[in-house]
Amino acid sequence: MRLPALVLTLLALLVSPALAQRLDATPRVAVISAFPPEIGALNAATKDQKTFDVHGVKFMTGQMEGKPVVVFLSGVSMVNAAMTTQMALDRFNITRIVFSGIAGGVDEGLDIGDVVVADRWAQNLESAFARETDKGFEVSPSIRNSTLPNYGMIFPRAILLPGDSLQDGRVWFPSDPALLETAKQVAASVALQRCAADKCLIHPPKVVIGGAGVSAPVFLDNAAYRKYLRSAFDARLVDMESAAVAHVALVNKTPFIAFRSLSDLAGGGAGANEMHTFMALASDNSATVVKAFVKALPN
Repeated sequence: MRLPALVLTLLALLVSPALAQRLDATPRVAVISAFPPEIGALNAATKDQKTFDVHGVKFMTGQMEGKPVVVFLSGVSMVNAAMTTQMALDRFNITRIVFSGIAGGVDEGLDIGDVVVADRWAQNLESAFARETDKGFEVSPSIRNSTLPNYGMIFPRAILLPGDSLQDGRVWFPSDPALLETAKQVAASVALQRCAADKCLIHPPKVVIGGAGVSAPVFLDNAAYRKYLRSAFDARLVDMESAAVAHVALVNKTPFIAFRSLSDLAGGGAGANEMHTFMALASDNSATVVKAFVKALPN
């Protein structure tokens, strides 16, 4: 009779280390960037730092602009971003999710250095790669669940979430309306950098609230596909993480917003890609707006 109990005890001992354990109970804003150049100014703005290492991911708690935060790197691209965001949600008391970083500009009305706060995000390479026939590219109706136009063989698909009220799937993952309102309130009050080292921007950078952003596990430096994203998705910018984090936030019912400063034009510039020239400036501009935003958040 004791054997089943012993087996259950052994199973519990084997399973328990894999279970996520709450590391900190304080309600906190998660402030996330993808890679080190984006997070430096945010780390410097965080006081009373305490670091937790979870499977190699370092989560730093502290105070930013008087608000409790947990600051961490998601890692570059979609799977890393989704994984680390869920890790934070499982281990900390996250009240809001804020992403800060760089992006490629897609909207011709935007300039390098601008900080864009999209109100919705799509995963533009959630797609079907179509069979090529004598009649062109064809996708089975059971596979094509979106009316978005294709780019050659690439046909965008909606995402089906378990238990989602949208039974046909969703393309868009929203930014939180209340957080967008706070972003609007601080947009006019921040001073953004115009010069990086010996290189200055032609236009003074600005904060732009609203419009669509797209994300995919691709570094985009292609004028034709950039034009397609603007036409098909009405995208203003493209990055490699925000839509994945928005996806996780929606499932966890946690308010989300992303601040992205344009480091390049995603292949739309006349010369070589501009990212390495303006990456530091763009990262700092995004962090500047995020710090003002966190300060303005209600307790």
